[in-house]
Amino acid sequence: MNLNKADLQKEITYKTSRSGGKGGQNVNKVSSKVELLFDVAASALFNDDEKILLAGKLQNRLNKDGLVQVICDEERSQYLNKEKAVERLIALLGRALEVQKVRKPTKVSKAAKAARLDNKKKQSAKKENRGTNHDD
Repeated sequence: MNLNKADLQKEITYKTSRSGGKGGQNVNKVSSKVELLFDVAASALFNDDEKILLAGKLQNRLNKDGLVQVICDEERSQYLNKEKAVERLIALLGRALEVQKVRKPTKVSKAAKAARLDNKKKQSAKKENRGTNHDD
């Protein structure tokens, strides 16, 4: 699925707060930390199957209200933090929507089994010959 920022922006809500870290005197004055909230269940961008898939794969990222939460406070600018948070959300949703290929169970080949058993016999014979004969 191809997610774009314009469609996501309509369904995203933001919370801002003061951020710690670099920024000098600005840190105490400007709310540059961004908390992005996205409601997967109420989204019009995904069909029901995709919503179920997202809810299952993102269950650790959901808060108590069922919203996906992405926090960004790396930059000094609120705008840059919003942009980074949206990009992270797009990446997160993209990874969650990928369907893994079904693993085909394989068997060990006859040649590999025979080689392993042959190696075991050689190793056993080698160790058998090391022992001293105490029967004499």
